[in-house]
Amino acid sequence: MCATCGCGNPEAPPTTHEHEHGHDHTETITLEQKILAKNDELAEHNRAHLAERNILAFNVTSSPGAGKTTLLERTIRDLDRPIAVIEGDQDTLIDADRITAAGADAVQINTGAGCHLDADMVHHALHDLDPAPDSVLFIENVGNLVCPALFDLGEHCKVVIISVTEGTDKPLKYPHMFAAAGLVLINKTDLLPYVDFDLDACSAYARSVNPGVEIIPVSATKGDGLQRWYDWIAARTSEVSAIAR
Repeated sequence: MCATCGCGNPEAPPTTHEHEHGHDHTETITLEQKILAKNDELAEHNRAHLAERNILAFNVTSSPGAGKTTLLERTIRDLDRPIAVIEGDQDTLIDADRITAAGADAVQINTGAGCHLDADMVHHALHDLDPAPDSVLFIENVGNLVCPALFDLGEHCKVVIISVTEGTDKPLKYPHMFAAAGLVLINKTDLLPYVDFDLDACSAYARSVNPGVEIIPVSATKGDGLQRWYDWIAARTSEVSAIAR
């Protein structure tokens, strides 16, 4: 189990015990139990439920302050289609209120000390939210680039947002999240003249852990690059609809 958050990290190192009774002997015990098995089972249930209703779901992840909610507000206002949002935060209803003000149905999950959403939380939120058939569902995860990489929620794919204020080497520091991404959005590009950020290098780092991943530079506040983001959503919608048929 992860010593940092208790999330059940399956990549935690084996446990080692050393006997102290005059013996120079080290015994290594490897636990092979799949700790995330229950979560994966519930994620498949969520995925089947969404597929039955032709709902396209994205698990939106980032560090705190990268601009997830601002991007979703703009997306809700710009896209002429039904959108629902599951909001994940440790506390408050602030982001859910922003989403509903932008025009989408939303439900808030407060995780308390928890640092990520899991499939069971999303399962209950789906029943409360009841997204319309043929809609888009955004699951805005808790701001964290570590634990959310490990937890399948039943989404179509993960969308990772990084802002230009965070540092060029973020994909190298958090490789598991970027390796799990179906799309990387590099946000706040309107600030590029004022920060030390190399867009090309960051893109290369992301592709070093996830070859071929699509990367779209955007500014959620100014609107730069957002049409590519909307086109990407439309393309994923066509894929899901084709599978449903």
